[in-house]
Amino acid sequence: MPVRRRTTALPARLTALRTPADPGFWRSPVRGARFTAVLGMVLLAGLTLLFVTGLLSYAAYNPDLDPVNDKTPGKGWLGFYLFAWPTGPHWLYRLTQGLHVTVGIVLVPVLLAKLWSVVPRLFALPPARSVGHALERLSVLLLVGGALFQFITGLLNIQLDYLFPGSFYTLHFYGAWVFLAGFVTHVALKLPQAVRVLRSGGIRRGETSPLAASDPLTAPETLAAPDTLAAPDPLPATLSRRGALVMVGAGSLLLLITSAGRSFDGPLRRIALLTPRGGTDQGPGPNAFQVNKTAAAVRITPADTGERWRLTVRGPAGELRFSRAELLAMEQHTAALPIACVEGWSTSDQLWRGVRLSDLAALAGYPDNPPDVFVESLQRSGSFRKAALRDNQVRDGRSLLALEVNGAPLSPDHGYPARIIVPAAPGVLNTKWVETLTFGEL
Repeated sequence: MPVRRRTTALPARLTALRTPADPGFWRSPVRGARFTAVLGMVLLAGLTLLFVTGLLSYAAYNPDLDPVNDKTPGKGWLGFYLFAWPTGPHWLYRLTQGLHVTVGIVLVPVLLAKLWSVVPRLFALPPARSVGHALERLSVLLLVGGALFQFITGLLNIQLDYLFPGSFYTLHFYGAWVFLAGFVTHVALKLPQAVRVLRSGGIRRGETSPLAASDPLTAPETLAAPDTLAAPDPLPATLSRRGALVMVGAGSLLLLITSAGRSFDGPLRRIALLTPRGGTDQGPGPNAFQVNKTAAAVRITPADTGERWRLTVRGPAGELRFSRAELLAMEQHTAALPIACVEGWSTSDQLWRGVRLSDLAALAGYPDNPPDVFVESLQRSGSFRKAALRDNQVRDGRSLLALEVNGAPLSPDHGYPARIIVPAAPGVLNTKWVETLTFGEL
């Protein structure tokens, strides 16, 4: 007598293997148009600020002045917006670059949450339903890829970890334009739907309104469409969407507290534990403020900066050489200026004292209209050991060949025997251990 085998029916949802292309594969109850829209609004404002301040940082280097300042010589028309970087207000670069880096760090949890919230869209099939949809998917690739690339390279630069091939300046500059291409394409494709949603008050109306339409990472929807970001078969909720937003905000706040202090002196710098220029005590004394490169790191020795050191000044008057004692015997001027670097850290205003660059230009043969100047350091290797300054920077009375800071001689790490200090300029253009100044057309 044959033996009958008893079978048990499986639940319908287990009879077929689900793939990421199946909406039922994604079961988090947190995903939804409202959740994504809130994150999208934050990123819309934040990423726009990052792009603008990033371009300003590039302009601050005056890359169109001289090849030594230009780390992207093949940029072509991408440098269309460049302008002569001003010297006022003196804290300009400290503000723009501080915002660029701080906002970038704070947006990390928002970006990750946003990508998580729309990841089902990246697996949707068919890949392209029309020419417009194919263009929209391509813009998603540029937008997501560009954003991730910019954040990763930027964060590595802040930490002084250059793990990527090539120059940070080059990679970050071109990456920004790739990101912008995706961003602008999405805005062009989604703007009509975004306007309709905002005018209808959809953000306040609940999850059935097409809030994703205002979001550049989601596909277009009509005003009557259901919330296609919500899971069709969600798991039991353990966290509300509002709670998830609070967690994202708390993560951003924690990053703000542990990083923003690198732009301030005192207790705030000591709690900036996530950045190399925070969380350390520089000790007492006039020279006890932040530096990027130390004399030892670039192999500047006491023999290089001792009694034999001379400053060479070149111009129509010929080649002039000055000892430190001779420079100190010239008319001295003071300027209260910060140091601000591309990594986002800065110091408060320090009181610098030295010879005006315009006075040195007069000695070189330009008594009335000081021109550009080419600055060379004793440093023999590394970026920006040579740099060019524009004529407006030379003319500013606060631009000095500094010999002292805060009432004391410069320390070796701050550029003894002489360094450049210019208002509103990136830190790398405030050349340390100056050896030669060449005034004239560059």
